[in-house]
Amino acid sequence: MMDITTIGEVLIDLTQTGATSQNVPLLAANPGGAPANVAVAAARLGGKTAFLGKVGRDGFGDYLTNVLSENSVDISGVRTDASPTTMAVVTVSASGERSFRFVRGADSALTPEEVDTRLVENTKILHFGSVSLTAAPARSATLFAARHARSHGVLVSYDPNYREALWSSREEAVEWMRTPLPLVDILKLSDEELPLITGTGDPEEGSRRLADQGIPLVLITLGADGAFYRWQGQSGLVSGVTTSVADTNGAGDTFLGAVLSRLTRRGVRPLEDLTTQELEEILAFANRAASKTCSRSGAIPAMPTLSELEDGKEAAR
Repeated sequence: MMDITTIGEVLIDLTQTGATSQNVPLLAANPGGAPANVAVAAARLGGKTAFLGKVGRDGFGDYLTNVLSENSVDISGVRTDASPTTMAVVTVSASGERSFRFVRGADSALTPEEVDTRLVENTKILHFGSVSLTAAPARSATLFAARHARSHGVLVSYDPNYREALWSSREEAVEWMRTPLPLVDILKLSDEELPLITGTGDPEEGSRRLADQGIPLVLITLGADGAFYRWQGQSGLVSGVTTSVADTNGAGDTFLGAVLSRLTRRGVRPLEDLTTQELEEILAFANRAASKTCSRSGAIPAMPTLSELEDGKEAAR
């Protein structure tokens, strides 16, 4: 059985790494895509993971598939398409904040019929994000997988990433980003997405509204301030870790991969009898993992291994 199976986009992040003396941006072709990032992050931290998605029959597609495989992610659910592999052009500000432009391709061509239901059924947690809800047929494939997982008692994790360039309007984005909420057991969102999903920017009130919709575990990332949670009627904040930021790309995915990998260590039913103390320890671990990613450039290349975090914890004592 897998610990975590993710479904959605795997793509090339053309990430700005600097500039020439003539101020021409320099970009590196990093592997990325939020669900793929989560699968790799969790695998590097000891989880058994798989990825479901689609790449082009081109050099970038081969490269991404190899990256997943090299990071111990099961790729038996990866399909190929005549469309080119999707790319995201990521530019980085002086403070490390990102801006995105997408060149869409194979990721949006995944159909429900191509979803490996065996993987969906035989995993502890199925995870997806909202980028795969932006276009058909990937939208149908993602929702099919989530419904199939839930019908087989698999926990469903969701990260509603808002990428303005991928939607025709803010209203369309909000409608589709909210659509999967009735299927979700674990919701991770940033303070930027919170108002879109809940109608309020206040973590306390926003998480309460989400809990009232039946979502058991709500996690809200607050950047350097850490992570806010709501679980079983209780809420709290776990402080972030101070770091020198090189690039925030992939930090949220590392955080979530760390959370899910730690939860699945608890057994086949990862949320059963979870205490607030356990949850706060998991979030502290995830904050350290995200901090490590922020200290380095790129998404997948910057993600830490379990030994790095354990060594860092020992050194801090």
